[in-house]
Amino acid sequence: MNNNQTYSWQEALLYSHKMAQLTKAIWKSLEKDWQEWVKPFDLNLNEHHVLWITYHLRGATISEISKFGVMHVSTAFNFSKKLEQRGLITFSKKEDDKRSTYVKLTDEGVRLFEQTMDAHDPERNSVMKASLPLKNIYGSFPEFQELESIVKHLYGDEYLEILDRSIESLKDET
Repeated sequence: MNNNQTYSWQEALLYSHKMAQLTKAIWKSLEKDWQEWVKPFDLNLNEHHVLWITYHLRGATISEISKFGVMHVSTAFNFSKKLEQRGLITFSKKEDDKRSTYVKLTDEGVRLFEQTMDAHDPERNSVMKASLPLKNIYGSFPEFQELESIVKHLYGDEYLEILDRSIESLKDET
């Protein structure tokens, strides 16, 4: 063990394995629920995520969609392009910044996104339902401070700032 390390090789391996297994299990449930939620709107999860990010940030760059959507830039661009072809978003460049591609929802994109939000059914969200025993015991859903700290160290402060902005936007709408 390195003198600066406060963990053993075995501890690191067990932690990484447990984190991978738990987050993958939760993600697979979230992914399935999300796909079922947006399927009636002829959207897939990535397309809906692009709409979600663009809506709550009131426009975004492809780079922001990529970073906050935790997807490769080409993936963010390709799914945005599909949404543009459906008339749900528009692309633009700013006169003073030709490097970045800006994405904005069209009126139709706003309407469709808001329809998907209205169609959200918490009873069909398996992770939310699986969290209810914790809410019933402690009076609230888990807070995620530890996960936020890990994500902050992986993706930086900006990621959490964008997350906070999107959460505030959701609170303002309800």
